[in-house]
Amino acid sequence: MTKIPLGEWVNQGVDTLLFYFGSAFDAFTDSVTSMTDAMREGLDVVPWFILVLLFAALAWRAKGWRLALGTTVGLCLIYNLELWPAFLDTLILVLLASLVSLVIGIPLGILGARHNGFHRVLSPILDFMQTMPSFVYLIPALMFFSLGTVSAIFATVIFAMPPVIRLTALGIRQVPADLVEVGEAFGSNSRQMLWKIQLPLALPTIMAGINQTMMLSLSMVVISAMIGAQGLGAGVLAGISGMDIGKGFEYGLAVVILAMILDRLSQGALRNSRVAKKI
Repeated sequence: MTKIPLGEWVNQGVDTLLFYFGSAFDAFTDSVTSMTDAMREGLDVVPWFILVLLFAALAWRAKGWRLALGTTVGLCLIYNLELWPAFLDTLILVLLASLVSLVIGIPLGILGARHNGFHRVLSPILDFMQTMPSFVYLIPALMFFSLGTVSAIFATVIFAMPPVIRLTALGIRQVPADLVEVGEAFGSNSRQMLWKIQLPLALPTIMAGINQTMMLSLSMVVISAMIGAQGLGAGVLAGISGMDIGKGFEYGLAVVILAMILDRLSQGALRNSRVAKKI
């Protein structure tokens, strides 16, 4: 049986894209790198304790004083371990990748919920994105955007976007049909139906998707240290390369603290959305 040269076709396709759009990829890389550098410089201007107080205030708002206290202690520990610059680099990557995932994913989820044909096409693509090993995404990211921040964001977006697409579509599809009929009876058009009925009722499910996307973004950002991403992942990778257990533990602990903070904050937003829905 003749082997299908699938890998060769993929390589040829990538080479063709680089030949025709290589300059566009380079320009995009330069612009995104400039933006992330500007964000990093802006955070460097802000004293570390101001950022700690800001996170504590958000935590208080989300879940009360216990989370605020835990957030403060965790961030102070990161600063004491002299990991604050790496923490900021990781935070920027996670927030940017999550934002891009939401900007792309939520509209796709809305389209999937409202058009069955699009949903049937989208579902196997999302299955492919979710089951493909995360390390595979590093290869095209590296080829299109070379080493650095942009390739890490690209790989992270591809890896982290499926949950918010799926849960956005699921939340809208789960809106009771009788409420949709009531909206139609009162003369709501398609846009009014979406913004005033479907999205508000689907918000808790969408927030759950946002939570999952943020957690996957953080996990992928750490893995992306293999293609030049800075931050806590680079420290973990350095600990593995040098067989330095202590260094790996410190950076890994900082990753855990950041993950817990982001998870609790997003869960608090999810809880607040459910309370608003009941009201």
